[in-house]
Amino acid sequence: MSIMIPAWVDGTLTPVEKLEVHQRGLKHKAISVFVMDGQNVLVQRRAMSKYHTPGLWANTCCTHPQWGESSSDCAVRRLREELGITGLYPALRDTVEYRADVGNGLIEHEVVDIYLAHATKQLPVQINPAEVMQVEWIGLYDLAAEVARRPTRFTPWLRIYMQEHQDRIFGTLVRV
Repeated sequence: MSIMIPAWVDGTLTPVEKLEVHQRGLKHKAISVFVMDGQNVLVQRRAMSKYHTPGLWANTCCTHPQWGESSSDCAVRRLREELGITGLYPALRDTVEYRADVGNGLIEHEVVDIYLAHATKQLPVQINPAEVMQVEWIGLYDLAAEVARRPTRFTPWLRIYMQEHQDRIFGTLVRV
């Protein structure tokens, strides 16, 4: 069964199959979640089976709302599906737009609702191996420095968030 996500076609928000959206580079809706413990953030390394950016480090979770699904419901759903995290209700922090080549002829052109959720490092996490191969808590300063030092280890969107939008997402917690 194909997954239909909200994408703009000729200026109109339309349900379009997810892979087609990336093949055509259509602007589409997305969500990104950062789970925080103070100045530490939970990051994930994407599973090797992902059809783009496998094995790269990303924010806590991200995806595309299904057609008709709200961004906030999608954020809660994806925390559960990727990481087994329940009981968190992320708060909308900002919306950003970016366009990035993610390899294999695929383009992410996203209008992303970015959410923050607060937890502790003792938060139970049960990764879905089809989605995630590893998780790690890292300080925001260290994450920003590592993205700057070794950008190819990170997804294009996490690089963009950390290099261009960190103040909008995290306030003034990170300075590199």
